[in-house]
Parts: sequence; C-alpha cells; structure tokens
Amino acid sequence: MYELITNLGAWLTSGTQWSGYDGIAHRLAEHLQYSLLATLIAAAIGLPLGLLIGHTGRGAFIAINLSSFGRALPTVGLVVLVFLASGLSMWPVYIALVALAVPSIVTNTYAGMTAVDPDVKDAARGQGMRWHPLALIQVVATATIAAYVSFGGLGRYVLDGLAQRDLVQVMGGAVLVAVVAIALDLVLSGVQRFLFRHRPA
Repeated sequence: MYELITNLGAWLTSGTQWSGYDGIAHRLAEHLQYSLLATLIAAAIGLPLGLLIGHTGRGAFIAINLSSFGRALPTVGLVVLVFLASGLSMWPVYIALVALAVPSIVTNTYAGMTAVDPDVKDAARGQGMRWHPLALIQVVATATIAAYVSFGGLGRYVLDGLAQRDLVQVMGGAVLVAVVAIALDLVLSGVQRFLFRHRPA
C-alpha cells in the first residue's frame, strides 16, 4: 500500500505527466470544457422550467420526481445509445451530461422558489440558484464517460489505466476528478456566500 501511494504521488507530481497532449493539464482542460458546457446547456433548459413550476405551482409532481429520475439514469448506457445513433462525436457525451444535470437544476430551482416568501417572489427575487453547484459537481464527476467514446478528459486515465492494468494511473485519474469536484464545490460555495452576504437570515 505504501508503495502504491508513493507511486501515485510520483505520478501526480511528475513534470512530464503534466505536459503534452496526454498530460494532466490538457486532460483537465478537456474535462472542464465538457463539464462547464454541459452544465450551461442544462441550466438554460432547467432554470426556466424550475422557475415556471415554482412560480405557478403546476408540475410540482414532475419536479419532485425528476431528482430520482436523474439518479436512476444509466449515463453510460445513454452515451452508448446516442453514440450508436449519431456516430463518433461529442454529442453522446453532452446529451448524457445534460440529461444528468437538468433534473437536479429543475428540482432545486423549484425547491428554492417554494422556500421564498410570496412577496419576494413577486419582486422577482427567487433563490433557485442557491443549490445549483450540485449539478456542476455531478457533471464533473460523470464527465469521465467521454473516454468511453474515445474522447479526452480525466476519464482517459481511468479507462486507459484499466486497459493497461495500471492501478497508479487509474487512481491518479480518480484522485484528479475528486480534487476538481471538491475545488469547484468550494469555489462555488464561496461565490454563493459572497452573492448572498447581505441577505437577511
């Protein structure tokens, strides 16, 4: 175990591991691109739906059950299905990631709207964005699926490492995904606190 941890540390800190097309810096940029674009598309779809449901009260049953749907969605299966239908492109990955994020955004926007005082709602001060970082974290963690259809991102280390029986590379990819997810969560939580710093308790 000690040797494995030592090798993992060497893999993560090696200068050569961070440079080049297959380097961590490039794979990290790809991973963030997939995650951020998918989350923005999902927000463009989910925010209006969540706000509409929260404002009118209609479709609440759908909003409540969308969260369960998102957790039950077989993301890899959806990627493979869209891949077979559309061919080799990033569409399967983006469709799967957007489908994962939309339920969370709709559900949490609706929950945020219902928690707001009616007078505040009328003044268009809904708080639905309060929990949305969760959707981005889910997408970041799931964006490793891009590697399943021959694209990049940090999932490349996990998939290639499994194929090569390289446990250090697999663990390195998993650690990097976890670190990125935690870092984004902390950053977005800090942004949220800053934006709502003057809001009364």
